[in-house]
Amino acid sequence: MDPIYSDHTRVDERSLAMHRLVARKLLADSTLLEKARENVCRWRRIEGSPSLTLSEWEKILSGPVEQTAKFLVEQSERATRLRQSSPFAGILTEAERKSIYESYSARTYHPGGQSNLG
Repeated sequence: MDPIYSDHTRVDERSLAMHRLVARKLLADSTLLEKARENVCRWRRIEGSPSLTLSEWEKILSGPVEQTAKFLVEQSERATRLRQSSPFAGILTEAERKSIYESYSARTYHPGGQSNLG
């Protein structure tokens, strides 16, 4: 039986593709990590109450850039969950984001060369 791919799977894979590019950019320019740290600090101020997700990101972002980049492309449940609330907004250009979004649009995305229309 062929696997069924849901929109959720497509969105998770798109997020992973975006974070692969973020990881490459971080490894090329470690100062970009500061932007993510600033985002977490800003969200913490806005949130006002303790957040497990923000605490997890703070811990990840406090490590070496290589460790953070490795986590961004990890295919674990935890990494997938945290990529849904990524502090790396502003790292990718609009053109980079658009290219990835187009690659993973419902009309063009066919994992394994098979239709994802159900």
